[in-house]
Order: sequence, then C-alpha cells, then structure tokens
Amino acid sequence: MKNSRPKHLDLTKISLPLPGFVSILHRFSGVLLFMALPLLLLMLQASLRSIETYTQLADLLRHPLGKLFLLALAWATLHHLCSGIRCLTIDMHWGTGLAQARASSKWVLIVSLALTALAGWRLW
Repeated sequence: MKNSRPKHLDLTKISLPLPGFVSILHRFSGVLLFMALPLLLLMLQASLRSIETYTQLADLLRHPLGKLFLLALAWATLHHLCSGIRCLTIDMHWGTGLAQARASSKWVLIVSLALTALAGWRLW
C-alpha cells in the first residue's frame, strides 16, 4: 500500500476554510492574552504603587503606541470571547452543520471586529 500523502505541508498553498481561520485566530488571541498577563500585572502593580507611577503609566498609555497596545488587547479579548461563545454553542451541538459553522465564523469575525472598532473609537 503506497502512501501518496506529502511529507511536509506548504502552508502558503493550503486554502484554509473560514472556520479553520477563526479557530486559529481564537488560539492566537488566547496566547496573546496569556502572554500579556505578566505585563498587565506589572502595570497594575505600578499603578497602585504611587500617584507618580500611576500618572507615568497613564501618560504611557495615552501615547499612540500605548493605545495600539490597548487596542490589540481589546481585539484579543473580544475575539476570544466571541469565538469562545461559538465553541460553546458547537459543544452543545448547535450549528454543527457546514453552512451553520461558516455562518457562525463570519458572525464571530464581524462582531469581534465591530466591537474592536467601537473600543478603538472610544480610545481615540
């Protein structure tokens, strides 16, 4: 029996369906949130240390790069939340068909990006 499967996959040539793309973004946003936790805890500690460090941190977050950091965290949080709700509904066997999975993936992207845009509008 000859196995004709490729030895390695060229990820640039694979066309990933939308539910798979949303799944990868869900994992990426979870990793981003996990990696940001130590930095966020350090920022919380600095903000509680004194009024001077609080104002320094507030000034740092008012900078455009600080706002971009906050916007990235907002996207990660909102996308992870929306995609997590989608995963929970799939675990309850709601929307497990192919068309429903594609539609729910579209809605996850639309809602998370709309909420992120709203957060960005509020930040700026």
